[in-house]
Amino acid sequence: MRDKDKGRQSAAEKFAFERLLARGLPTAGVDEVGRGPLAGPVVCAAVVMPAEEALLIEGVDDSKKLSPKRREALEKLIRERALACTVYEVSEKVIDEINILQATRLGMREAVLALDTAVGTVLTDGNMTLDIPFPQRSVVHGDALSYSIGAASIVAKVYRDALMDRYAELYPQYGFERNKGYGTAEHIEAIREYGLCPIHRRTFTKKLWEKGESGWRKNT
Repeated sequence: MRDKDKGRQSAAEKFAFERLLARGLPTAGVDEVGRGPLAGPVVCAAVVMPAEEALLIEGVDDSKKLSPKRREALEKLIRERALACTVYEVSEKVIDEINILQATRLGMREAVLALDTAVGTVLTDGNMTLDIPFPQRSVVHGDALSYSIGAASIVAKVYRDALMDRYAELYPQYGFERNKGYGTAEHIEAIREYGLCPIHRRTFTKKLWEKGESGWRKNT
């Protein structure tokens, strides 16, 4: 075992939540990526993984703990083996309209409802409660403790990173391929120099820019 893997739970150990909550139907894990960035959507994923130990994927973990290369390899396996897998984007415009918490709940709900397989229980990361017609349980640090939530976090992260890479081609001055929309020093400096682009969250950047009668202007 490599040193960096010491102390990590195996896939079977992480599947304990799913086995505990089994109701004759598979358990779905749900997670989000992109609550904190200044730009781009919040992305939510719902994943239903098979219970057979031979199909469990070692290394599934909180996506933030994994290198991009490792995430992409795991994401491919997850999609190949999943009984169902959905992704739902909530745009920056909707985030500005209803706030990031409600946007995240909306995205998680729609991702769950889009699953094309029957679900017994839904596991969500953190303390999120969803308006869904299924039993649900929230798990603090679920992306690290639950196999299904971890799988959802990886799917959502790979999807959103690829999306921000495409936005980087449209708006190259902001370095989205590096910061993925988060408020790095480079990104903030680019906003101050070039202003806001269409995918910036206005409610997240109002300390940098504010809207007046003549449009958005820089705060100094």
